[in-house]
Amino acid sequence: MRGVAVLGILTMNAVSYGLDMASYFNLDAGGSRTWLDWAIGGMGEIFFDQKFMGLFSLLFGAGIVMFTDRTAAKQRRPVGLSLWRNTLLLGIGIAHMVLWQGDVLVLYAICSPLLIWARRLRPATLMAIGATLVVSAAVVSVLVQTTIDNPDSELGGLWFEGDMSDEVGLWFLYDFGARALGMMLIGVALYRSGVITGERPRRFYMRTAQWGLGVGLPLSVAGFAVVAASGFSGDWALAGAAPNTLATIPLSLAYLSLIALWSLRAESRLQGRVRAAGRMALTNYLTQTVMGIIVLRVVFDDIDFSRSQIAVFILAAWAVQLWWSQAWLYRFRFGPAEWLWRCATYRRWQPLRASTS
Repeated sequence: MRGVAVLGILTMNAVSYGLDMASYFNLDAGGSRTWLDWAIGGMGEIFFDQKFMGLFSLLFGAGIVMFTDRTAAKQRRPVGLSLWRNTLLLGIGIAHMVLWQGDVLVLYAICSPLLIWARRLRPATLMAIGATLVVSAAVVSVLVQTTIDNPDSELGGLWFEGDMSDEVGLWFLYDFGARALGMMLIGVALYRSGVITGERPRRFYMRTAQWGLGVGLPLSVAGFAVVAASGFSGDWALAGAAPNTLATIPLSLAYLSLIALWSLRAESRLQGRVRAAGRMALTNYLTQTVMGIIVLRVVFDDIDFSRSQIAVFILAAWAVQLWWSQAWLYRFRFGPAEWLWRCATYRRWQPLRASTS
């Protein structure tokens, strides 16, 4: 699941490497010159935007609790060690943000104390709180849209050029934070109830995938259709994102279930490579940015990229990461970033070489 999530999140992050901020949110702002560009952009909005960050957030929430539980089982100080570990993650995120402002690690680290505190809540309570936060982000989007009198000046770089108004800036922070924290709490609930760990029967995952796709896809399509029908008008910029936000929960759960069903099948070469990419999720997340900045902003800085060209970069980056993750883990126990994080967490040198026995 981590492997699919970290590869999937590149589909949207790469847009911000090669295009400006407005083009990330507004398909009409740049990068869309041919029918193929529009098709790629539309598919990104419907199938990828918010959904893979949602899946990434689910797994981060589960990972926080998994680490705390395992630390407690070893009779260590689970809360203190987890807080220290996520303080280190905050530092990694800040360093990453110097290179690229779209970092999510800082937000995840800030949310981690809330997840540690909430880990003992019942799964039903965690689900309710998480879903409420995500839904609130959609509601606030609609409410803030009604207060915008001049989209050209108030939306700024979110949809056009220029600076956002203070109100839109606050909405952006709330939307980003509420969706991420909400999905993390749902992830804790899914971990506690055995969903993420694959303990549910196959029919459970099949029903969840069918429900998630049946509910989530119409919502996501509707949100994109409304904005497209308006000619990507700023009058629908925030309100049009609300259905997509609501689609995040069902589609993230559908993707999680489809991955679980895939993992229940006989092991394949592709599964092994995706699993290796997931074991190096932090390394791969950081190196996606490094590759994106070097390739799209430095080496080919003079090119006005289209969405089709960015899609080629994404496919190439996937190929590289699927190859190097398995090659690295054949020789070493952890990815390089994971190893350094682990050494700093336990404050002692950790073995890196894989066993040859």
